[in-house]
Amino acid sequence: MLAIEKLTASYAALSAISDISFTLAKGARLGIFGHNGAGKTTLLKCIVGAHAPSRGQVVYDGVPIAAGNIAATVLRGIAFVPQGHNVFPNLSVEQNLKIAGLLFDASFVTQVYELFPVLKARGPQRAGSMSGGEQQMLALGMALMTKPKWLLLDEPCTGLAPIIIETVMKRLDDVNVRFGTGLCIVEQNVPAALKLVDRAIILKSGRVVFDGAARELEAQKDLWQWF
Repeated sequence: MLAIEKLTASYAALSAISDISFTLAKGARLGIFGHNGAGKTTLLKCIVGAHAPSRGQVVYDGVPIAAGNIAATVLRGIAFVPQGHNVFPNLSVEQNLKIAGLLFDASFVTQVYELFPVLKARGPQRAGSMSGGEQQMLALGMALMTKPKWLLLDEPCTGLAPIIIETVMKRLDDVNVRFGTGLCIVEQNVPAALKLVDRAIILKSGRVVFDGAARELEAQKDLWQWF
């Protein structure tokens, strides 16, 4: 179980998130939405230990996440894919995946290739020469090489064509079903993300203003009233 307990975080005097609490069962699918500056990325950073909260804590399987040691968090089973093409551009696709899986099971690359056949086809190719969509798939593949129990994604669809967005969302669905990996997705493409997740949280000025079933939010006629 992943529990966020009264989490508050800031940057110097600027408050980013305030008193956020929720729990997620194993394999849950959560969408985190909100306007720019609402605190979405800060929340993910606190979960993975990349930003220290000023109050509250993140608890994973009964043990608090220690801020400042992302590597230890990844080893515990939480992977984070930040916004942008987070690959080593001058290395090949195969080398990127190999590096990501160094401390884990190298043979897992076969399952990554099953999810993303294009990565196998592009194996010897320099990662930086691929399209934006292909690089995003590689970033996801690299995260999966750590065999995470939870996958945190910050704007995975930014800058992608609609057909690529559909592919990425389908692959995330496959990851959840096949491996039982929990998903926490920050995404501006709300309609696309709502089709994938089961639960939705909306942040406004760092506070939770909606926490409920994704289907409930999706059915609302004026979805954008929350933003």
